[in-house]
Amino acid sequence: GFRYYVVGSCEFNSSKLNDIEFALSYYYNKLEYIRFSSSVGKYVGYTEHGIKNAERWNNGPEVITSRGEKERYCFRNVGVFTESALTKS
Repeated sequence: GFRYYVVGSCEFNSSKLNDIEFALSYYYNKLEYIRFSSSVGKYVGYTEHGIKNAERWNNGPEVITSRGEKERYCFRNVGVFTESALTKS
């Protein structure tokens, strides 16, 4: 069988919104074919299929929705992640 999955991640060194990066990666059979990065502000394709989708998604409402994920998901949870890491170290 084939595997399709999406991974969303937040990378940060501080709780400042400008230092946080949100990435949303799409995989098919362990190969990443497209990614949204908040530092770039658009989708980037890594395969032929990913490049076609990136062009289409960057011109549609998908890119606007993904741009808001940094504030909605990462910034909201940075306190939870930081507090959890500090209690374990």
